[in-house]
This record gives sequence, C-alpha cells and structure tokens, in this order.
Amino acid sequence: MANENKKLDFESSLKELEIIVSKLEDENINLEDSVKSFEKGINLVKKCQEQLQSAELKIKKLLDDGSSKELDI
Repeated sequence: MANENKKLDFESSLKELEIIVSKLEDENINLEDSVKSFEKGINLVKKCQEQLQSAELKIKKLLDDGSSKELDI
C-alpha cells in the first residue's frame, strides 16, 4: 500500500512539478529546501520520461501489429 502512494500517475507528477517550480522561484526559499525540491523534481521528471517512453512503445506496438493504421498527415 505504501508503494501505491509513491507511484504517481503522469498528470499528478506534472502537477507536483509545477508546485516544485513555483517553490523554487520563491526568493525566500533557503538553500537546503531548494536542493531537496530540485532533487524531488529531477526524480519526477525521470518518472515522467519513463511513463512517456512506455506509452510510446505501446503505441508503436499497436501500429506494428496492424491493430491501428498509421495516419498520413
């Protein structure tokens, strides 16, 4: 159950990143909090990238399997 709380979906991760950016833009934040927030933000970015790559692979697989036609745009 604790693992479920740590796993955020993509949209929740983006919202958390927005909060972190706002916090880092605050001139009153101290160095220690800045570093902690930056570290948390980097970890969230990595998770988002993994989720995007996973979604991209699923889409490519669908297209390769012929389950979906490629769009000519």
